[in-house]
Amino acid sequence: DGKIYDAYVIYPRSHTNEANFVEYFVYQIMPDILENKCGYKLCIYGRDIYPGEDTASAIEKKIHKSRRLIILLTHQLINCKEPAYDQHIALYSALIQNDTKVILLEMETIGTYEKLQESLRFIIKQQGTVKWKEQHTVHPQSSNSKFWKQVRYHMPLTLKSS
Repeated sequence: DGKIYDAYVIYPRSHTNEANFVEYFVYQIMPDILENKCGYKLCIYGRDIYPGEDTASAIEKKIHKSRRLIILLTHQLINCKEPAYDQHIALYSALIQNDTKVILLEMETIGTYEKLQESLRFIIKQQGTVKWKEQHTVHPQSSNSKFWKQVRYHMPLTLKSS
């Protein structure tokens, strides 16, 4: 299908220097489970898009070369006045061009979705979200947890090379 990545990951980027759980999740937990244990290939901003690249065109290319979009829903993402460029491109690709499926990971209890932009509310109404409740479990890194099983259900089939 000409795609390089199984999923492009969109997450709220912190503008402070303090490391937060979402970034730890994006750079450590997700690659460990989805890449190392399940064989997927993720595209993560800050890891797979390099400084000095034309960010806008790099983001567009990477999104179009991805089979899925994973968007991490957090209060930071919802309360952000201006959604990140990759979020605009991704939602356009998913909803207007209808060529990419979206997986919404609800990383904290959002409650009501009314503050979300309309396109995200539409996707939630269509398919819901996968809720992260792993802080209550002993092994958040277990690829067999209900959360990761739900994520894998939405991911494309992996082709095991023999």
